[in-house]
Amino acid sequence: MKKFLSLLLVFMMVFSFAGCAKQETETEATTAAAAGEETTAAVEELEWAQGITDTEIIVANSAATSGAFAPVGVPFNAGIEAYFKKINDEGGIQGRQLVFKHVDDEFDPVKGKAALSSFVEDEKVFAIVGHFGTPVVAATIEDIKSYGIPAVYFATGIGQLYNDNATDEGRNIFPVQPIYKTEGKIMIARAVGDFGAKKVGIIYTNDDAGKDLLWGAQQMATELGVELVEQQVAAGATDVSSAVTAIKEANVDFIVGAAIQATFPTVVKELAAQNVDKDVITTYVNVSPVIAQGVVNEIAGKFDVYGSGWVSFEGDRAKALEEFAKFTVGYETNVYAMTGWIAAHFFVEGLKRVDGVITWDNYMDALESAPIQNPFGGEINFGGGLRAGTQEMNLSKINPDNKDGEWVPVKELQTIESIIGK
Repeated sequence: MKKFLSLLLVFMMVFSFAGCAKQETETEATTAAAAGEETTAAVEELEWAQGITDTEIIVANSAATSGAFAPVGVPFNAGIEAYFKKINDEGGIQGRQLVFKHVDDEFDPVKGKAALSSFVEDEKVFAIVGHFGTPVVAATIEDIKSYGIPAVYFATGIGQLYNDNATDEGRNIFPVQPIYKTEGKIMIARAVGDFGAKKVGIIYTNDDAGKDLLWGAQQMATELGVELVEQQVAAGATDVSSAVTAIKEANVDFIVGAAIQATFPTVVKELAAQNVDKDVITTYVNVSPVIAQGVVNEIAGKFDVYGSGWVSFEGDRAKALEEFAKFTVGYETNVYAMTGWIAAHFFVEGLKRVDGVITWDNYMDALESAPIQNPFGGEINFGGGLRAGTQEMNLSKINPDNKDGEWVPVKELQTIESIIGK
């Protein structure tokens, strides 16, 4: 917000002081004029950030648009390009058209590092939009911090993106997609706020996803004063019986399944085999028909399986979905194209807030100035250096009566504070 200073001028009414008052007023006016000239000069001295010309704002990303991950990377980039087309058709930003450059890194960290270096040092783009894939992001995150270039949206949830006080190094990192550390906090909040749990069991894998979910769970369990019983299993393990037995014998109130697709169904099936009757919650990446179909027969009549989510399409979001479909012909129902659209939306919202010369610093100030609404989700707050990704998630559960695999909505998008009643 701009702050305006109101100056109250007091004039002396005694004639003998008139000359002195006039001289002081003239001096004040001269000083004010000089200050104004200095301010104008300072503004004129601001240099537009690299990647911004008189007619264009140039951004880039590398993503896997060939190979095994092409079915994700191609629609993801299509969503970014579609949103930029929408903005360009509306006149662009400050009369400048958005230009999106892309390199196919084939999900290869070495190629991803090379692409980033070329974008920043050679092509001198303004920002990285939609940095793609866990291995590439993990290999380049420190490079991005070192460059200081704004990077908006990361197509991964790795813990390296999490920071609750990025006021110096790492301030240029703006994650949007859920980060496992944040989601781990939300799952414990659900256990307590929605299910009244006082003792929570967590079965986590020994990979980055499992450990990051555990970290978030530990932080929130400490904050809320609940007991957390922890059991680790190997990622991809086919035998998790000992971990499940330990959780069962601990007599917990609720269970967190901190494992992704390869391991989570094994955990659920073993819980059912040992006749555990406590409900389970898992990460948003497991909320798919395939996962539900794979465990629905085992859990029926024993316990419910819940999952987090970060997008929703009711109310105004339904209108946003209609607009998305209009610009993404061929990808109207593709979730990866939707995430690309979201990435571009967050990037553009920051640009729209900048009044005047666009530099890296004032662009980052703009992103931090107020929360930004996800067109298909909740608000994300970057203020005060918070870099926690999605901070509002909903809740769904497997429908035990649908053997084809179905997740039904249970709770709308909520923050941790609203879940626990603060």
